Amino acid sequence: MIEALKEAKKAYKKLEVPVGAVIVKDGEIIARAHNLKETKNDTTKHAEIIAIQKASKKLNAWRLEDCEMYVTLEPCTMCAGAIINSRIKKIYIGTKDPKTGACGSILNLFEDYKFNHKVEYETGIMQEECEKILKDFFKYLRTIKK
Repeated sequence: MIEALKEAKKAYKKLEVPVGAVIVKDGEIIARAHNLKETKNDTTKHAEIIAIQKASKKLNAWRLEDCEMYVTLEPCTMCAGAIINSRIKKIYIGTKDPKTGACGSILNLFEDYKFNHKVEYETGIMQEECEKILKDFFKYLRTIKK
């Protein structure tokens, strides 16, 4: 999660919502990414989606069955769906997202539906640090928008 937080800090510096993600296979980081929605003017440029794309390219495969993802913020429905479809084995989530979270906050795509792939997940990984960067970011945004 430390590496995912480093990615979140990169997003913060670009005035992107500070979310970072890394994908690990056999104990080695194979992909890392952060949000780029504002920079790229693209709704789909969430950290999780970009990390999945990079991992797929590195492995030359869309199935990431033996991979794990670390992400600082609970994935939305788009990202949770991509995680399921990419066959990621397990996801470690820093903090919950009570507004758009699709891994237990608003709904739970990993448990409430019968998809062809089951994703294991764990929440609360370095939760304080993951919450802090988000709170600091939105506090900072309010000061520059006055």
